[in-house]
Amino acid sequence: MNKLGFNRLLIPLLSILMGLLVGAIVMLIGGYDPIQGFSSLFEGMVGSPYAIGETLRAAAPLIFSGLAVAFAFRTGLFNIGVEGQVLIGWVAAVYVGINFDLPMFIHLPLALLAAMFAAALWAFVPGFLKAKFHVHEVITSIMMNYIALYTTNAILRSVIGVTNERTESINESASLASPWLQEMTQFSRLHWGVLIAVLAAIVYYYILQRTTLGYELRAVGFNKHASQYAGMSVNRNIILSFVISGMFAGLAGAMEGLGTFNGMTLSASFTGVGFDGIAVALLGANTAIGVVLAAILFAGLNIGGLAMQLGANIPSELVKVIIAAIVIFVASGYAFNYVIDKFKGNRKKGVEKK
Repeated sequence: MNKLGFNRLLIPLLSILMGLLVGAIVMLIGGYDPIQGFSSLFEGMVGSPYAIGETLRAAAPLIFSGLAVAFAFRTGLFNIGVEGQVLIGWVAAVYVGINFDLPMFIHLPLALLAAMFAAALWAFVPGFLKAKFHVHEVITSIMMNYIALYTTNAILRSVIGVTNERTESINESASLASPWLQEMTQFSRLHWGVLIAVLAAIVYYYILQRTTLGYELRAVGFNKHASQYAGMSVNRNIILSFVISGMFAGLAGAMEGLGTFNGMTLSASFTGVGFDGIAVALLGANTAIGVVLAAILFAGLNIGGLAMQLGANIPSELVKVIIAAIVIFVASGYAFNYVIDKFKGNRKKGVEKK
């Protein structure tokens, strides 16, 4: 294993351990028992078939949102608008799931495609503004999040219709639910979406590493001027990167609408799935396998946090402290390595001059 591969593995592992250590310190300061707290946390994550099922179920949308953020990162862009794209994909999938009556082999793929297409259109806006007018994508994508929040609420009220703040349930022909998976995991909400998410990670890897399109997208991300000199269309690749990123985000929303909730409710605030995708991509080092593993970890922490509150009487918000600490240590780790590499490079140059 080369140094780069070793660092990619070591930094996340150390960051997880340091994050857990920070959590333990906070527990001690708050007068709680860390051993009991972590015991309840891990029991809630993987302590039973039900816990495993819920962890995997919660991981599915995080895998997609993590892939969405990671795809933009790998192409030199920062798609912080994944949260809004998740909402748009969610409402599109639910609309198709409710208003069409088709055989499952047509209805379910159609609902998934609707989520991808709607979120891709939403992501197209910041991509187009970045490519044509050089407007920073962080600003536009953040604003698009808020527009998406209120737009989806308007669609739910005026187009789909809500009853008691919630839509009616989608038709079974558009559902990702799996009685077999649910029974195997003591009737958790686990659905087929987790397998689709793993397949999407494989597609993500294939596009970036095994196709000409992926090479161009990464090249533009590394150096726009060199890519343009080589004959690549920088503007086209920027827009395309955002569109593909949006497709992944839209599928994250579909996992919630077609799998976990079988509908959608009016939202007063963001779901957090898109923002958690930033942490997932960062911990996963923007790699396919890394994103999958990081999504499972964060999903497990969120699910286990509820068990920690019930079993050890420790506030579930402590899990957010642990996740935040992990992200901080990951970012600090990469920064630390960057400084070391720069120092070694400058020192080597100094020796050569002598």
